[in-house]
Amino acid sequence: MTTHTPHAPQAPQAVTLPASLDEAVDALAATPTAVPVAGGTDLMAAVNSGRLRPSALVGLGRIAEIRGWQYQDGHALLGAGLTHARMGRPDFAALIPGLAAAARTAGPPQIRNAGTLGGNIASAAPTGDALPVLAALEATVIVAGPGGARREVPVSHLLAGVEMLRGGELIGYVRVPLLHAPQVFLKATGRTGPGRASASVALVLDPARRSVRCAVGAVAPMPLRPLEAEQWIAGLIDWDDNRALVPDAVTAFGDYVAAACIPDPAPAEDGSVQQLPPAVLHLRRTVAALARRALGRALS
Repeated sequence: MTTHTPHAPQAPQAVTLPASLDEAVDALAATPTAVPVAGGTDLMAAVNSGRLRPSALVGLGRIAEIRGWQYQDGHALLGAGLTHARMGRPDFAALIPGLAAAARTAGPPQIRNAGTLGGNIASAAPTGDALPVLAALEATVIVAGPGGARREVPVSHLLAGVEMLRGGELIGYVRVPLLHAPQVFLKATGRTGPGRASASVALVLDPARRSVRCAVGAVAPMPLRPLEAEQWIAGLIDWDDNRALVPDAVTAFGDYVAAACIPDPAPAEDGSVQQLPPAVLHLRRTVAALARRALGRALS
């Protein structure tokens, strides 16, 4: 009789636990194949599925400087190690309500307690709840590099691949403007309770610039900004009269956003126009409803 012994998951050869951001960068420079890990929610899923077998880990959990936030020139400088649970608390919600709302929906308690803001950005999963909020806020990241170097990159550039993290670099902080203005985050899931978004919408009013910023998540590999819809609705809002807007415009805005993010197929060579599949049409209606509700809440 032959017995088979299941193979245990390959363990990392080394684990480094630096106490500062620069020490973490040095550890990555010393071992280029090492993988940085904070909450580990995405990393462990990749390891457990066999998609990733890291030869070494650089743990970021002991780096106190990236676990809080500070104020800087009208912005909040958020540490990349902030957990979703921490961002969901009332004091943070008073600071950046849209990001707090997203953090509260980021999954069950064990995920919110472990998952971090920087990890959400670095993994760049389309369903990352923080990502459309950061896109709508036009946030930037402070990247730490070798020799104490720091550079600032728009979050949207990282998510779109316009700019990438270089070897030995880490996301240290996220810089978010403090608008003191309405911010809304809404998402739809395939089941009740916290879960992965099938679609999400983040909407920010910026009365100082008389602008509306909107980002749609989960329907594409990165958050989508319907810029024409933003400009159109901003031009209809009476910023001098309590941000008044006719109700029909709110409905039209939702349709405008949805059509921009989930457009109709291009005509075929023979001129015929194909219809979107029912599932895609349902997703478009979902985005329209979320955008309509988000704008209505922001204006109320």
